Amino acid sequence: MEKILFVCFVGLLIVAQGTTESILSEDISVLGELESLDIEEGGDIKPLDYTSWMSESDNKVLVNVDGFGAVGDGVSDDTQAFVDAWKQACSTPKSVFLVPIGLRYLVNATRFKGPCADKLIIQIDGTIVAPDEPNNWDPKKPRIWLDFSDLNGVIFQGGGVIDGCGSKWWAASCKRNKSNPCKGAPNALTIDSSSAVKVKGLTIRNSQQMHFVISRCESVRLTDIQISAPGDSPNTDGIHITGSTNVVLENCKIGTGDDCVSIVNGSSGIKMKTIYCGPGHGISIGSLGKDNSTGIVTKVVLDTAFLRETTNGLRIKTWQGGSGYVSSVRYQNVRMEDVSNPIIIDQFYCDSTVTCKNQTSAVEINGIMYRNITGTSKSAKAMKFACSNTVPCKHIVLNNINLEKKDGTVETYCNSAMGFGYGYVQPSAECLTSTDKDIIIEQTKDVENAKTSREDLIHTEL
Repeated sequence: MEKILFVCFVGLLIVAQGTTESILSEDISVLGELESLDIEEGGDIKPLDYTSWMSESDNKVLVNVDGFGAVGDGVSDDTQAFVDAWKQACSTPKSVFLVPIGLRYLVNATRFKGPCADKLIIQIDGTIVAPDEPNNWDPKKPRIWLDFSDLNGVIFQGGGVIDGCGSKWWAASCKRNKSNPCKGAPNALTIDSSSAVKVKGLTIRNSQQMHFVISRCESVRLTDIQISAPGDSPNTDGIHITGSTNVVLENCKIGTGDDCVSIVNGSSGIKMKTIYCGPGHGISIGSLGKDNSTGIVTKVVLDTAFLRETTNGLRIKTWQGGSGYVSSVRYQNVRMEDVSNPIIIDQFYCDSTVTCKNQTSAVEINGIMYRNITGTSKSAKAMKFACSNTVPCKHIVLNNINLEKKDGTVETYCNSAMGFGYGYVQPSAECLTSTDKDIIIEQTKDVENAKTSREDLIHTEL
């Protein structure tokens, strides 16, 4: 059915647009690529049956942290017991690194390094808690808490909890207390420089900073992950993907004080399916291009998501002065409820205590599709495409959009943004096809040009 609609749309585009053959051909080519964009999902995770751990047929070797001296009372320092148990499990084929159910293990900043023997399973059923006092943190490991690296073919699973106990870190943040210097805080769980990793069923909460970081990895699948922190906790991104390829997030429930999902430089082949977000700052690509850096993100698919009372919905954010590109992105089947900025591309992002200077270079944004996006917006500008004057956004495609405001009308804002819509599109987005800049199309019969102020273009973090 979608192919039939696509063919019909192409015919209408030829008749209605009256554009040149080259531009039309490029539009059709990009649309075809976005329609066919798909990411390999890989196999599902089959939870390990406890009864099979020690069976002769399975030959699993159980490595229980309790057997290495872990107390599990939430007060005694169990870090060394975890380190010793890890050394044993990592060096033993078919081992199960077990954090037992019903206990609370206090663990300080630790690096769990591979490579490990084949078929390692990390079974977290109990609760791992971090020291809650920032002054007692290991100064040699200021940005990590639980850091796993150089793993291949490893499975993380279980119904356990990873609790960052981050409230004192948040209180000391410069975003909470302007008189404090801006310093980094640890990320709760990091998987770095690894491949073919699967994670299922874990709960991560109250991280000091980001909850779950996927860094420099290939072929990672996260399933049934739950992440929670208060809506006012600073910099507590839910799942942060950086420098990684072929990453799948499925059936994840995330509520934080920052982006539910953030995808940054060097990431491609990212698929998100059935994502629940709120509170938080939405599902974001970026930020990219800070300090004149290069940022590249490509081949991202979000299929089925529900966002509730977030400050942003589907967001792409880049700094002025950057380079690189964001391309081949498709968002589809997304429901919004009271979201402040449901659809937003912001190439004037400025999360800084000082005003960001105007710069001509920018991260290029090209080939972004929004399909079947519905719900309610808190702001009048339900769709906002604030793009660089010198590096305009190209090939933004809208298909079946229905965004409303409970107590008023909504509108689409465009600055240097080009694209087209087909099917039902509300609010109207005729400004995408216009060559004029700084246009707002309201959802009324009247269409009026609006001059852009600096406040429209410069956007600080929400």
